[in-house]
Amino acid sequence: MRKSSFTLTELLVVISAIALLMAMLVPALRSSRQQAEAVLCGSNVKQLVAGLITYETENRTFPYAFDRPPQKGTPPSIYSGGSSFDRRGWWWFNYITQYTRKDEHKTTILQCPSKQLRNPQLKYNILCGNYGVNQSICKSSRGRLSHTEFIGIPLSSNDMSYPSQTLLLVDSGYSMITWWHVTDAPPVTLSDSIIEDTAYIPGLRINKERDFWPGQEQDAISGRHPNRTINVGFADGHIRRKKADDLLVEKTADGYKNNSPLWVPR
Repeated sequence: MRKSSFTLTELLVVISAIALLMAMLVPALRSSRQQAEAVLCGSNVKQLVAGLITYETENRTFPYAFDRPPQKGTPPSIYSGGSSFDRRGWWWFNYITQYTRKDEHKTTILQCPSKQLRNPQLKYNILCGNYGVNQSICKSSRGRLSHTEFIGIPLSSNDMSYPSQTLLLVDSGYSMITWWHVTDAPPVTLSDSIIEDTAYIPGLRINKERDFWPGQEQDAISGRHPNRTINVGFADGHIRRKKADDLLVEKTADGYKNNSPLWVPR
């Protein structure tokens, strides 16, 4: 009796069918993974915003975006900025470790799982490619002369008439970000040689015209989450997924236009 076996034609048909199924399955798996990462990112933002608001409740102001008070000494060990291009001092997340559910020595909550940085110096720098506070709220104790708008005492919730519309924390290219970074006509020229000035909202359309540090381009231009969306935390504590371009600040004849979310509290 002859043993039955597949013919070459039958094998080719089976292989073609498997290849077709794989071609259909891989994009679906990739999309599911991206959605899961976006959800995890939103959870991180929610916890960090809760920590910022708890700090504000107890201290009557939000924490500094960046501060270098000599009396506070060395910040907690979760700071890992690069000495060649970051300022040394206390960052906003150093102030809220006791108000979040993560151990202060774990940086998971500070890391966006979808960031697309290719430069190892930036990829492993906690200040880059993760989350940024709105520097119009969490101001810095010191900074460059051209950035005086963002230097001073941090605001409190009492300084905001519309906290539910005011941006507090967002997917960002750097640990602090301003409305200057989301307009194609900033009040002063932003330098690509200072990493603070290359802060960005991932997926914002004007990023195609900006200069970035090597390794930031894909994260800035292609975005992180499906459909170029980002996770936004508001000053009243709620979180929302929005299109990156919703955060664009447009130059008008009367100044600058920004509707919601608000970059500058009013």
